[in-house]
Amino acid sequence: MEVFNVKLTLAYDGTDFHGFQRQPGLRTVQGVLEAWLSSIAGHEVEVIGASRTDAGVHARAQAIQYDAAKVPVPPARMVHFAKSTLPPDLVVTVADKVHEHFHVRFDALWKTYRYVLDVGKVPDVFRRRYAYHVAYAVDDEKMQSAADQLLGTHDFTSFCTARAPQENKVRTIYQISCQRQADDLMYIEVTGNGFLHHMVRNIVGTLVAAGAGKIPVDAIPAILAAKDRQKAGPTAPAHGLTLWHIEYHKQWS
Repeated sequence: MEVFNVKLTLAYDGTDFHGFQRQPGLRTVQGVLEAWLSSIAGHEVEVIGASRTDAGVHARAQAIQYDAAKVPVPPARMVHFAKSTLPPDLVVTVADKVHEHFHVRFDALWKTYRYVLDVGKVPDVFRRRYAYHVAYAVDDEKMQSAADQLLGTHDFTSFCTARAPQENKVRTIYQISCQRQADDLMYIEVTGNGFLHHMVRNIVGTLVAAGAGKIPVDAIPAILAAKDRQKAGPTAPAHGLTLWHIEYHKQWS
């Protein structure tokens, strides 16, 4: 008998979720998925997620896994089956068979988050659930210059919450781009080997502050060295953030 796990790629609008991780009495992505799979299987099914997105954070390509032997629907049918049985703010986009030793979180090579800034003079009402409106002018070049100083391997204590559970705060950032898409729209994309609690949102808040002249562009190394959350910029709101992509070795499929 073939033994394998199932990896689902998910997209969701995080507005009405209290984050990914299950929490008693609250609607979470993990909670909805486990209730859904358990109803199909007739017994409890647990899922493991690649990233524990915060309340209000969206996903274009979140990944979860579960034991294939516990759910009777084959992976080939799961995308179609999910269309009519999951709520409309949570969609399965891809279902894959993966090796039994695959781990959706620990085997991720890198993750990319995209943050959307509405930089128009007035907020765009149709972006209000997915973009953070910055009510003042920001300089793109200053933002990118500050972002470039975050590349590489650093202790990111200054860019995470004090309650972040990880003892090791060292992470590697491979790429940060601040791209103006139009006069009133900017994307900030951050790619790294892993992220701490609120790390991307704190990076974005710091870059926006640098772009507005509230933080000197050349202050980034000192902020990193301080290992003090108070030295970095404010935390950008959750609703502008989307988990954009997670990369894995092809060997696991």
